[in-house]
Amino acid sequence: MNVISTENAPAAIGPYSQAFEVGNLVITSGQIPVDPATGVAPDGIEAQAHQSCKNVGAILEAAGVSFDKVVKTTCFLADMNDFQTFNSVYEKYFTSKPVRSCVAVKMIPKGLLCEIEVIAEK
Repeated sequence: MNVISTENAPAAIGPYSQAFEVGNLVITSGQIPVDPATGVAPDGIEAQAHQSCKNVGAILEAAGVSFDKVVKTTCFLADMNDFQTFNSVYEKYFTSKPVRSCVAVKMIPKGLLCEIEVIAEK
């Protein structure tokens, strides 16, 4: 098992790692839409969805894989009314259409609107 870490995605805000490489899989922690350069999240679901996807992409790149190797995503939304807007952003990054779960949750850390975690094949 190898720890994957990059400064191009937000640092963990708790006792966990950004990702692990286990066998031929890369498993990420949930990526919230915080810009790692500024520590600030953009406003609105569209901008936050883009930032979460960019953070996932940075971790995948650090692991030596890309979005087309993602086989499973789990997406968390603070409000299911954002589902359509979230999907319109998500589909631009996850073009291989990995299997997915998308659920509304009561709260996302820092009061944010979305979070994405993935499993990718190495």
